[in-house]
Amino acid sequence: MKLSWKTLGLAALCVSALIVMTAAVVFSQGQGDLRRGPRGEGLPFLRNLNLTDAQKAEIKKIMDSEAASTKDLHDQLRTLHESEPGPFSTTFDEGSVRAAAEARAKIEVELHVSHARTMSQIANILTADQRAQLEARRPQFREGPPPPPEQ
Repeated sequence: MKLSWKTLGLAALCVSALIVMTAAVVFSQGQGDLRRGPRGEGLPFLRNLNLTDAQKAEIKKIMDSEAASTKDLHDQLRTLHESEPGPFSTTFDEGSVRAAAEARAKIEVELHVSHARTMSQIANILTADQRAQLEARRPQFREGPPPPPEQ
């Protein structure tokens, strides 16, 4: 099977979206303050924005709504993952592997769209200054989270 850059890019995008969605779900299940530290945090990019209590409440409401609206999609992904044959299976059915991959991709696209909608809704709650601070930090987001402190 030949992989194109477009396919790999879509896969990377989907994995990134899934990671962000997982963080959103963790946050929405009451894992704490929006600005908490690197361990178990909800939306780390909102740290140090001096959010008001009203903003925090509205963001939590948005995140809860997204978690509820995407629960079925996450369940479908989990079911697809659990039904996959082992990676070292001696039998290979390209058709079923392709169908499962396409089904996952469709779900991941929907999750990505939902996440983008959620981020837009959150942006609408922030002040112009808060949005400018986030935009200034944007290059850091692409680098991923900071490494854990050495012990």
